[in-house]
Amino acid sequence: MSTNNFRPNGSYDRKMNRIYKESERMKLNVTSKIVIMSDCHRGTGRWNDNFAGNEQITFAALGYYYRKGFTYIELGDGDELWENKNYDNIINRYGEIFWLMSKFYKEGRLKMIYGNHDIVKRNKKFTDKHLDKYYCIREKRFVPMLEDIEVKQSYVLEDTVNDRDIFLVHGHQGSFINDKCWRLGRWLVRNIWSPLELVGFNNPNTPPADNYKKARKNEKLEKWADYHRITTIAGHTHRPSYPENGSYYYNSGSLIHPRCITAIEIERGRIMLVKWCVSLDECNRLTVCREILAGN
Repeated sequence: MSTNNFRPNGSYDRKMNRIYKESERMKLNVTSKIVIMSDCHRGTGRWNDNFAGNEQITFAALGYYYRKGFTYIELGDGDELWENKNYDNIINRYGEIFWLMSKFYKEGRLKMIYGNHDIVKRNKKFTDKHLDKYYCIREKRFVPMLEDIEVKQSYVLEDTVNDRDIFLVHGHQGSFINDKCWRLGRWLVRNIWSPLELVGFNNPNTPPADNYKKARKNEKLEKWADYHRITTIAGHTHRPSYPENGSYYYNSGSLIHPRCITAIEIERGRIMLVKWCVSLDECNRLTVCREILAGN
């Protein structure tokens, strides 16, 4: 892997150092259970909603983690807010997902990080307006959802089991179109590429079309993690990754793979990469199953 896109003490290095140092910290001990998922890209259920096909797998996985006492950390791009302007339509479409997230949140077991496609969540006025409550048809009134939630750029988990920091960040930082000029990127997606997709063109800035470019850009984050020897978990590329040859870089993948979703679990200080998919059980019935890909 080329090192030309990372320079110690360069502008990217200084930026990531600052983000790391300013991150809110959480203690991890031997009883801590964490699940990290990124790049859900929840949409409105229309033709361009990449999450729709994995809605039930995700609901089953989140239900499992809720019952098992995990804390759920959403690592950015949870909602597709470049293609979709009306956030309420996303919440209405995936009401069951948000309902389950609210159960995590009410028990202090939900943390959210913003990515480039939902960077507007860093604005507290935006989250107060859209995430504080929702209208419950059954009760015919507004009820609390993610009331007063703060969506962060990053977190640092202080792993007391292995005496290390685990840095959590989406991974778009430093990119021209995804970070510095994200408003331009959003405008292009909403007004140019989404209409063109209707007539058969592939959008180069929406998942998974831009995976190769994002993977190349994220090499900088991997090099940053390895240079500073800081265990780092990111998303953004949609490519799940578990370190080899002494690397410090992990990637949780995404929830929009064609036939599965991937996640990273941390339990008893051990980091595991897992996937969830639909499979047949011994009685030939469809079931949602969990498989450990690495770290067992």
